[in-house]
Amino acid sequence: MNITISDAAQSHFRKLLDQQEEGTNIRIFVVNPGTQTAECGVSYCPPNAIEDTDTEVKFEQFSAFVDDVSLPFLDEAEIDYVTDAMGAQLTMKAPNAKMKKVDDDAPFIERLDYVIQTQVNPQLASHGGRVTLIEITEDKYAILQFGGGCNGCSMVDVTLKEGIEKQLLALFPDELVGVRDVTEHQHGEHSYY
Repeated sequence: MNITISDAAQSHFRKLLDQQEEGTNIRIFVVNPGTQTAECGVSYCPPNAIEDTDTEVKFEQFSAFVDDVSLPFLDEAEIDYVTDAMGAQLTMKAPNAKMKKVDDDAPFIERLDYVIQTQVNPQLASHGGRVTLIEITEDKYAILQFGGGCNGCSMVDVTLKEGIEKQLLALFPDELVGVRDVTEHQHGEHSYY
């Protein structure tokens, strides 16, 4: 379990905690963990709010408590307190909030799906699209289904071959030989114009 809180952020939290009830720490959590709408949050955690199932992560100036549901989604999370010309703000990065990290020895379909959810779909999301892994064929093709804004887009083949396939083949050279699309990319009642 690896959560990083910068010194600046720890000092910021300590000042806030000093104004709270004695023994209050912080709680770090994920709302809607494992989904595309996952959001990280931090709140006060007074002594009476600590659950038996919580994991305590000790820092120099306080402890952070994490509930067992949020825990796997907060691995590699970073909290910082950044000061710039616009003022100061807390920043939180949690690369695994939308989907918990998959072990290197997990089945290939899980590792591939993790990459699609955490690397491919965030790139497509800026265009309102997404892909879903349907299956991996016996001859090592990943079958993907495009959705959202990709549906009916004339650039889908280019995105698939030049973007997604190259990226996935570079990551999984032994396990994949190519990527295929199951979606019918033609204008129809389900397509966007």
